[in-house]
Amino acid sequence: MSTKEEVIRFIKGLIENVTLEDILEEQYVVAKIEKGLRDLNTGKTFSHNDVKEKLSKWLS
Repeated sequence: MSTKEEVIRFIKGLIENVTLEDILEEQYVVAKIEKGLRDLNTGKTFSHNDVKEKLSKWLS
């Protein structure tokens, strides 16, 4: 499904009194989740230990 088709499907499913802010927030959240899933599937992630190590440097 193309991006345009996804947006049209999304808009058709909205309630009548939705605000532009609601739409933008929902699209932002969906985009971030999709990016996270792509990163996960392509191995662009950090292990728990890597994160703990990086945070310990920032927080010390």
